[in-house]
Amino acid sequence: MTTARTYPMTIADAVTYEIVIKKSRFIAQVAPVGADRERSSTASVSQADKIIASIRKQAWDAAHNCTAMITGLQGEQARSSDDGEPSGTAGVPMLEVLRQRELTDVVAVVTRYFGGTKLGAGGLVRAYSTAVSEALERAALVRREVLMQVQIEVAHADAGRLDNLLRDWADRHDATVGEPRYGATARLELWVAPSELDALHADLAAASAGSVVPILGDERIVDVPVTRTG
Repeated sequence: MTTARTYPMTIADAVTYEIVIKKSRFIAQVAPVGADRERSSTASVSQADKIIASIRKQAWDAAHNCTAMITGLQGEQARSSDDGEPSGTAGVPMLEVLRQRELTDVVAVVTRYFGGTKLGAGGLVRAYSTAVSEALERAALVRREVLMQVQIEVAHADAGRLDNLLRDWADRHDATVGEPRYGATARLELWVAPSELDALHADLAAASAGSVVPILGDERIVDVPVTRTG
């Protein structure tokens, strides 16, 4: 059986959360970047930088706009900034929240409007990390899965029966049915998790007395919404 590769998750849409601690406002904005697998890591960083620049422009009167980002399909790039807060009290704690959540292609900005009372190093770490963590509690998570393209070539007379079989199989195995193509023969398409390929081979062989042999094609990475429980 093929072992499926795993990737960090990301989030579906931008979220905002605000907390007030000793009259200081902490506004966390967390957004996805580079969700399209065709984008390069460089493009993801560029998109994150644009989001940061936009927030800093809008919150020009804030005391600080601290940032953290993780990018790349495997989360191989990370960056953070304290933006004037004491070193290690803002950007790094924010980044650690993203890492603990096992996220990638995401940027977090926490805008602070100073309320006149200093929080101390420990208080700042808690404030910035809590703001990001609470924002992520409100985010829709997206997991990334590898699917393998499988094509099946059959005679037109058998296409309807095999198409129905594949659609039923896809419903039971979390696969995706592609668009059929008709030429001299009918070419049916299915996108299947690598771990399900053995089952597909066996079921097709049983349904066709071994006459249908699936043809493996390309891989693609798809984003799948995650349903929270509890």
